[in-house]
Amino acid sequence: MRRIVLVVVGALVALAGIVWTLQGLGYISGSFMTGATLWAVVGPVVALIGLAIVAFGIRGRQRAR
Repeated sequence: MRRIVLVVVGALVALAGIVWTLQGLGYISGSFMTGATLWAVVGPVVALIGLAIVAFGIRGRQRAR
């Protein structure tokens, strides 16, 4: 059960990072983040962290079998 939670949380973190990146690049408007270079840099870092959490969750599930 814990591994499933890690995969879901990791996917949500990665999705947030992608949204922040798109806002920082100006592709998604309507926020204070729109067009801000900071979010164009922070977003991919957060997305990579999310993907690492997903990979950890998937890798752990395969070991448990």
